[in-house]
Amino acid sequence: AASPASAASPADAAAEEEEDESVLKILLSTDNHLGYLERDPIRGRDSFAALEEVLSLARHHKADMVLLSGDLFHDNKPSRKTLHTTMEILRRYCMGGESVGFQIVSDQSQCLRSVVSGRANYEDEFYSVDLPIFTIHGNHDDPTRDGGPDLLSAVDLLAVSNLVNYFGRQDEVDNVKVSPVLLQKGETKVALYGMGSMRDERLNRMWQSKKVKFLRPDRDPNEDNGDDYGQSAWFNIFTLHQNRDLGRGSKNCVHESMIPEWMDLVVWGHEHECLISPSESLVGTFRITQPGSSVATSLTAGESRRKHVGLLEIKGQQFRLKSIPLSSIRSFAVGEVNLGEKAREAGGVLDAEDPKVEERISDVLAAEVDALIQKARDEGEHLQQDAEEEARRSRALEDEFDPDRRERKHMIKDPDRVLVRLKVEHTGFTTLNNQRFGAQFVGQVANPSDILLFHKRRQAESAKGSKAAGSKKKRGAAGLDVPLEPEDLAEINIEDLVAQNLVNNDKKLELLDEKTMGEALEQYVDKKNIQAIKEAASDTLTQNQKILIKRGGGNEDGDAAMDNPTSVREFLGARAERKRADFELEREDAKQAAEEDEENQTPGKKRGTTSAKKRVNSKDDDSLSDSEEENRPTKKKSRVATTTKKTAAAKARR
Repeated sequence: AASPASAASPADAAAEEEEDESVLKILLSTDNHLGYLERDPIRGRDSFAALEEVLSLARHHKADMVLLSGDLFHDNKPSRKTLHTTMEILRRYCMGGESVGFQIVSDQSQCLRSVVSGRANYEDEFYSVDLPIFTIHGNHDDPTRDGGPDLLSAVDLLAVSNLVNYFGRQDEVDNVKVSPVLLQKGETKVALYGMGSMRDERLNRMWQSKKVKFLRPDRDPNEDNGDDYGQSAWFNIFTLHQNRDLGRGSKNCVHESMIPEWMDLVVWGHEHECLISPSESLVGTFRITQPGSSVATSLTAGESRRKHVGLLEIKGQQFRLKSIPLSSIRSFAVGEVNLGEKAREAGGVLDAEDPKVEERISDVLAAEVDALIQKARDEGEHLQQDAEEEARRSRALEDEFDPDRRERKHMIKDPDRVLVRLKVEHTGFTTLNNQRFGAQFVGQVANPSDILLFHKRRQAESAKGSKAAGSKKKRGAAGLDVPLEPEDLAEINIEDLVAQNLVNNDKKLELLDEKTMGEALEQYVDKKNIQAIKEAASDTLTQNQKILIKRGGGNEDGDAAMDNPTSVREFLGARAERKRADFELEREDAKQAAEEDEENQTPGKKRGTTSAKKRVNSKDDDSLSDSEEENRPTKKKSRVATTTKKTAAAKARR
């Protein structure tokens, strides 16, 4: 029997209740990609089932809010079916009669976008929201022009409907100011910074040139915490949706050293591999969590890792992140096989000269796929068991916080149909027809038409002496002697394709420039902005017309008047040549920086330093100070194409 001393006293219970009132709970999720493969009869529901489970977990664990780190939608212009299903799920899980336990103490007009009433959705008197969602946009659902001059995102539609709180958007591309959402619950104060997706090269360039600024709460003069950079009363969270520094080159990602060292926790979106456990940054003053995607959008090894969301609990300056596995996920297994090794192991069963070699290869690969299917199903059963155990532990919370027991409407269809990807190295052997091979697994897998991925190692050394030796040596030096994986294809930049077809062409552009055309083509292809190329051409034409009108009669610097077609053509050609030279230098600098990073990269680099945190004391009001952060990377002195520019200037004078 328990002794009387072991029973909790009313004072202890009151202290525990008061302590809970200062704990802010945030459910972390990212890259939900709603609408992915929505027309697929098997996988079309997967993204919606995952989102519904995420919101269900938020209610079960009594989360105060949900933080989404971009790519809520898979398509830049989601279909009406996707929008309808998304809004139905958000309305069912986010609206209710309970009170919200935290408040926003900053100026909401500065940090939130598309607010209907000038306040967050849960503060609108005509709406009853008890589970607020705060989200930034990603590279899939970023703002684009559609039928007008205004940039709008699909997230804007949800924000204007009061279903989400949209923040982290930057309207000035050449001057980024990140304004925080200041949250307070009891004694806990949280500064939530957000940065929606931007072009990595442009953002990197602005960060290097000190054009990225973070607004910080003013120091509270009543608090004595040492100097201005002593311990701060605010717990700082920064969520962003950009490439991480994973060998992409120094200008195609955001480096950890660029992030202000006074941050406490960084929630990284865009990367689909789930690394939910907080890891120490290279700077050593903040932690990084990478929730990963909630649905597999590519058949890669990173996507096959177990999917989780995180429950972040903050009290004062302390935080705890609990990893919660998702069960509404289609199981996925990845394998790899080398036909050459299989031929040696099989004792001559596989022979490239055998007339029935395709049949024998099919039998070998079918056995490998069967093993992967069983592996994926076993992992699915373990995941389901863990999810059921977690549900039993949180049952009391569910009864208390969600007595209506919102019934799940969206479930994955045929969960036994798993995802399987088998990489086949087939040097010396023929390939198989993927659809014909996958026909035997219809009803067992959800991707029967793309189970196999054939590749073989290309050796540039064997091509010496041939006509293509030069190009193959170049590819080999660039590391292309290894197979080009599908995930690597996503790293191919449209600007590089434009440069190959326009910059290196004999006929150069005279009115338009390659960089502008590359950006417009990317908007047209990736964002389905059918007006992108037309708008880019129109803007360039208008800009050149203004310059020609200004220069038409000459100027005080002695430049000749352009009063005939020949002089106009020479001027525009010289101007295009200067832009082309700058564009080529930017590409060359990026390539050189990537090579230097690869050479300087040392294995086993210790993460973290002993540098101390720097914080600013702050009030709990809505006043903010503009503080430009000192970034570690120094701006390289860019080279100037003096020869090209002199030649262009000479042409203009002629």
